[in-house]
Amino acid sequence: MKKILVTGGTGYIGSHTVVALREAGFEPIIVDNYANSSGKVLDGLRAILSSDVRNYEVDCTDRAAFRRVFEAESDLAGVIHFAAFKAVGESVQKPLAYFQNNLGSLLVLLELMREFKVNNLVFSSSCTVYGIPDQLPVTEETPTKPASSPYGRTKQMCEDILRDLSQADDNEVKSILLRYFNPIGAHPSAKIGELPLGVPQNLIPFVTQTAAGIREKLTINGDTYDTPDGTNIRDYIHVVDLAKAHVVAVQRLLDGKGDAVETFNVGTGRGNSVLEVVQAFERATGQKLNYVIGPPRTGDVPAIYADVTKATQELGFKTESTLDEALASAWKWQQTLPANA
Repeated sequence: MKKILVTGGTGYIGSHTVVALREAGFEPIIVDNYANSSGKVLDGLRAILSSDVRNYEVDCTDRAAFRRVFEAESDLAGVIHFAAFKAVGESVQKPLAYFQNNLGSLLVLLELMREFKVNNLVFSSSCTVYGIPDQLPVTEETPTKPASSPYGRTKQMCEDILRDLSQADDNEVKSILLRYFNPIGAHPSAKIGELPLGVPQNLIPFVTQTAAGIREKLTINGDTYDTPDGTNIRDYIHVVDLAKAHVVAVQRLLDGKGDAVETFNVGTGRGNSVLEVVQAFERATGQKLNYVIGPPRTGDVPAIYADVTKATQELGFKTESTLDEALASAWKWQQTLPANA
């Protein structure tokens, strides 16, 4: 059973990927400092997998501590790097923290991978690297324009680091950059799901918490964008589908396929507006939402969704779940949480 190190493995996408890895016959090893997650996620993973997942409470920017993980796990086959701060709005308020953490963690990781001869990396990137695109949908060849937030800039810079590294004479690290669109939903068991600390930064936890009565109302950030109904359009992918894309990417690296650096969009290929998501949630769950229109959020782009032709043709990856199914799973997960979660 090949071991895959998963940084940020108790986070939202990371935890679902841990499950997908184990189900595909890999042994995931978690590294996380719980900066934006909870150790309780390990209980959910244990319930789903009927066994523990080996884990280390380590900050990936702490080279000495992270190095001890590589020493303890000397036969790693690859790494999936999720560990990063990820909220667009927060990054505008705390840019230095985002640059320090997101760039710093990748640099430390790459140094250790090279030292310990771990040569396969799947990197968690984002559609924010496209900035405000001139045309939709975006392909992997769509020019990356200035990012709309410090978070987006960190992802652009991390991609640049990996591309520059691939040109180095002494480089042996191969990487796949997965540009995510908007993950939503939860594991069908409702044992793991999106669990933001404090006020949610993403749409769906706000939706489910409003439906659950935890929040009085959902504030939709702007309705004057250049979109059919004035609200933001995004490509919403079920997190379980997204997790499976990582397994496919890992296997591609282990099979020795592809170039030194490859980039893939991971989405559904469809865009839905915020209002469409609200309507779909009400349809999928039978819950009526109390929502109001608020001001636009700094750093948000009006619309973006993926062309997924490359992932379909070269990775053989295609999403399976509908928007309604993803939203129903998010509501099922919300109902398992305490009222003050």
